[in-house]
Amino acid sequence: MPNKYTTSIGARLALAAAIGAACGTANAAGFALIENSASGMGNAFAGAAAIGEDASTVWFNPAAMTRLGKDQIVFAAHYIAPEAEFTDNASGPMTGPDDTTDEVGVVANFYYVRDLGDDVKFGLGINTPFGLASEYDADWIGRYHAIKSEIATLNINPSIASKITDKLSLGAGFSVQYIEAEISSAVDPALFGGAADGLASVEGDGISFGANFGLLYEYSPTSRLGIAYRSKVAQNLDGNATFKGTNVVPSPLGGNLFENTGASAAIDLPETISVSYVRDMDAKLTLLADVTYTGWSGFEELRVKYDNPGQPDAVTTEDWNNTWRYSLGMNYQYNEKLTLRAGVAYDETPIPDAERRTPRIPGNDRTWLALGFGYAPTADMKFDFGYAHLFIDDSDINNTLESAFTPYTLNGSYENKVDIFSVQATWSF
Repeated sequence: MPNKYTTSIGARLALAAAIGAACGTANAAGFALIENSASGMGNAFAGAAAIGEDASTVWFNPAAMTRLGKDQIVFAAHYIAPEAEFTDNASGPMTGPDDTTDEVGVVANFYYVRDLGDDVKFGLGINTPFGLASEYDADWIGRYHAIKSEIATLNINPSIASKITDKLSLGAGFSVQYIEAEISSAVDPALFGGAADGLASVEGDGISFGANFGLLYEYSPTSRLGIAYRSKVAQNLDGNATFKGTNVVPSPLGGNLFENTGASAAIDLPETISVSYVRDMDAKLTLLADVTYTGWSGFEELRVKYDNPGQPDAVTTEDWNNTWRYSLGMNYQYNEKLTLRAGVAYDETPIPDAERRTPRIPGNDRTWLALGFGYAPTADMKFDFGYAHLFIDDSDINNTLESAFTPYTLNGSYENKVDIFSVQATWSF
């Protein structure tokens, strides 16, 4: 039987193993957030890299800025209501009740496009491309895997586009991306000689850079193809690990365990490639399609390093897969002021199996059904509203924390769903 010192190392490894799962959301592949336009929400973001109907194209494909006839500002907001309900199936050795995480999130976007003359456009986008918020009760059965998980990003993306020929436009930009994260897990009192669970928390932040490129080819006035690429962003987070309700114990490596310390981690946020096609069938009906690839296979592990030499690196194996997202949609111009939208999408999860699924990322493959409309009370003002319901496959979980000394296994299943409500104001001038 392990002594209290080696067991304490296992407790820290168990905590860090949970950190690797902190980056997740049920809204798009992995922990990506696709909610970057309310006009796009109404048709499940089908055709997003080719539609070019408002300034949100700064994010989806900067080349399509050349389709905008005037300078433009867009404000959008999205209310995201996820629910993940866990049902236990002989987890162990921990005990406790089942639980549901249903933390509501709000995501905002801002876009600006300006005409520089000579068929050149400048754009600026500010949005949140990755994020997560979830929280469980402190006594739930999976508390040693996860209690609280929060991730937020802020992406500032200036870009430029030029109409090279009557049919071809090219665009490019760069991103300055800030990320912050906070996660917590319970610590078994048997590991530090206590009478009740302790709480271990890790938080940190970082800033890094990326690039994006786009192409728009207009075959005719009624048909066009858009291709957009976003590079990966290599983030390095620095912060602190803190412990509450735990006793400090000696470490066989020197120093102490369960002692507050600095911590750091690195993660590559994935590259994406989108191919969109838009076809105006007549003066009223437009059909849209999109395929998007996300390169999650680079997320093989998350390694957490501690400034305290008594606490060894903690590694969580992820082994995520690359994913594909497929979407189809339509816009119907009911009259000169009202546009009706609808769309459907299928979005793959990068999580390979039940062993790699964690309560911080309990999602699975999902199907989107989306509806929306745009209303333009004047020629220069437009309001868009979108709604999507995500049907998510039930998610089996059989995750064991990666520590020889703390083999806590969470075994069961999740029922998941997400509702998203979006609103947007567009001002042309």
